[in-house]
Amino acid sequence: MKKSWIGNTFLWCTPAFLACQPAPEPIDPATHRAEVEAWREGRWADLERPDGWLSLVGLLWLKDGHNTFGADSSNDVVFPPNAASHIGGFDVREGRVTMDVAPGVPVRSDGAVVQSLIMRSEAVTDSVVAQLGSLRWHVIQRQGRFAIRLKDSQSPTLLEFDGIEMFEVNPEWWSVADFERYDPPKMIKVPNILGTVSDQPSPGAVVFRVNGKTFRLDVTTERGNPNYFIAFADSTNGFDTYGGGRFLWVDAEDEHGRTVLDFNRSYNPPCGFTDFATCPLPPRQNRLPLHIDAGEKDYHR
Repeated sequence: MKKSWIGNTFLWCTPAFLACQPAPEPIDPATHRAEVEAWREGRWADLERPDGWLSLVGLLWLKDGHNTFGADSSNDVVFPPNAASHIGGFDVREGRVTMDVAPGVPVRSDGAVVQSLIMRSEAVTDSVVAQLGSLRWHVIQRQGRFAIRLKDSQSPTLLEFDGIEMFEVNPEWWSVADFERYDPPKMIKVPNILGTVSDQPSPGAVVFRVNGKTFRLDVTTERGNPNYFIAFADSTNGFDTYGGGRFLWVDAEDEHGRTVLDFNRSYNPPCGFTDFATCPLPPRQNRLPLHIDAGEKDYHR
């Protein structure tokens, strides 16, 4: 990236373009603050949904074969005390998870009472959710193993939530950045909270400058979302912010290969609220030698 002046016009130049483009205007501080506050309200509303991350109460691993489940301690998979003692069983065979429900237990899925349900298979690509009272659950797969992700709309973490402390909104942590596309996408190693590492495709990197120095962050994508996801670490982690790093979304690049990077919208991963999430951690190259005092602070449970 190169910055140039022609007359009184500031130009933003990157090697990918044959001509320099006029640099975007800096954001108005009042407008920026209003946008960040609106983002924060939406973020909290999302957390406070009955099935949001604050409702997560269990990550229950399944073994191959039959797994009984319910609140009674004799079950293979033990649900919280507010569940029925014996709900039914999960059957895990050849990459398929089927749930059978005991007679008289009103488990519902998609609004209807069910007695048997295929919760995971090659043909089932979206999460199939089952519900009993305030409890909801679905099957996830991590490194070839299946688990039940269990949520409770009456969980104490959800009911007691009163917001997340944030740094003061600072427009100096808002910047226009270049998007450097990898062609083809580069495979990057992404660790997670479970202690394993997976290879994920990265379509490119966000390149930005702080105090005259250039930094870059590799991005990943999620199905159905055109924008870019970043897991990053900085020197505030373990002190003011969550020790496992923070997350950030940036918009897809415009026709000039630019996007906006706003660390004021950095947020805690689900693992900052619960021990039952399976969060990615920042890849090694996304660990920044910067003190980013912007965005969400650590949530003290």
